[in-house]
Amino acid sequence: MRRLLLVRHASTEAVRSAAFGADEPLDSRGREAAARLRLPRVDEVLVSPALRARETASCAGLVPTGEAPAECDFGRWAGLSLREVGEREPDAVRAWMTDPDAAPHGGESLSELLARVADWLAEQAALSGSAVAITHGGVIKACVVTALAAPAPAFWRVDVAPLTVTDLRGGPRRWTVRATGTPLHPAGPDPEPA
Repeated sequence: MRRLLLVRHASTEAVRSAAFGADEPLDSRGREAAARLRLPRVDEVLVSPALRARETASCAGLVPTGEAPAECDFGRWAGLSLREVGEREPDAVRAWMTDPDAAPHGGESLSELLARVADWLAEQAALSGSAVAITHGGVIKACVVTALAAPAPAFWRVDVAPLTVTDLRGGPRRWTVRATGTPLHPAGPDPEPA
């Protein structure tokens, strides 16, 4: 059985302004919060190649041993706020949020993101042991949708805040969403051993 603790990277300016992520660094509050992150011991630390994920791992004192999935490719929308894009391209935003195959930004569609994440989860299900994966909100939402075998539009009904921990358990045939919640900090309950 495989245990995956999926952790969304800490906050950035883009997160705080509801912008489509680019390769931005953590903001000062994000660095401080990541430094307080406490997780149980795991066999592997998987980190997205994005700067914000690498900085989250570093601030939390985690040493990467492998790679976690990157965020959705937002194409020309990267770095722009949803409000800005909505004002400039309202029909494109509507299409992107209602048609899983739409990619009006020139990047990755929701269907493509879900397929990429499903492939990664299938690879993970073939492994044993435990891992923490420092990754992105879109990737974690796609993991939850995949684990639940939910339809693509369910993606829009999952919310993943910075440093939220989502606990998935799986094997070759299925994943179980064991828990989702806030980060484990020293003031909270002791982390459960892996």
